[in-house]
Parts: sequence; structure tokens; C-alpha cells
Amino acid sequence: MATDRRVSRVGALIQREISQMLVNDIKDDRVGAGMVSVTDVQVSGDLQHAKIFVSIYGTEEARAETMDGLKAATGYVRRELGQRVRLRRTPEVLFVEDRSLERGDRVLSLLNQISSDRPNKNDEEDILGAEE
Repeated sequence: MATDRRVSRVGALIQREISQMLVNDIKDDRVGAGMVSVTDVQVSGDLQHAKIFVSIYGTEEARAETMDGLKAATGYVRRELGQRVRLRRTPEVLFVEDRSLERGDRVLSLLNQISSDRPNKNDEEDILGAEE
């Protein structure tokens, strides 16, 4: 079992290598349909499995097409990782769409809407002062 520090270092290394592959090496047109960025990599404690969280910017069709392209490129990505990263065994790669940025943006827009709908505190004092 690898230490937590080693797991996080391997995860960071995998994230860097896959980001470079997305920019330079993966030639599948489906992957280029949406703008893809690797947001996080979770590596299991035995370094045998890696979940790669990707954020995809684009329409729902572009997202689905991009995820199909990434899933099709899984074998290529694993083979390239094996060549680039010195590990005893190359981890199994699983791409997972990360929608946390989208959810965060939605929460911020809802908070902004609530604050704009709320009456201003000075307006309330004016109304109370006029009634007295």
C-alpha cells in the first residue's frame, strides 16, 4: 500500500501527463468537440485504478461526444501513461465528467438573484419612517 503522499504525487503526475495528451496527442475529433480540462485525479491506495475527472465546456451534445471520445481513447491513454510514468503497474484509467464547476456557477447565480430580489435595508427604513 502506497503512502498518502505517494498517492497524491502519482495523481498529480497523471493529471499533468493526461493534460498534455489532451492538448498534443489525442487526435480523435470527438475529444475536440468540447473544451476539456482535467480537474482532478483520484488514485486508489494500491495505485491500480485512477479516476480522471474532466470538465467539458460546451453543449450537451458536445459533452456526450467528448466523453465518448475519451472513453474510446482509454486504452491509448493507459498505454501512453505506462510509457511516460515509471510505475510497476500502470493504473486502469476511468474518465468521469466533473460538473462541480457548473453546479458552483449555478449556486452563485441563485445567490445573486436572491440578493437582487431582497429589498434594500435603506428602503425598509424609509418605509418604516414614512409610516411613523
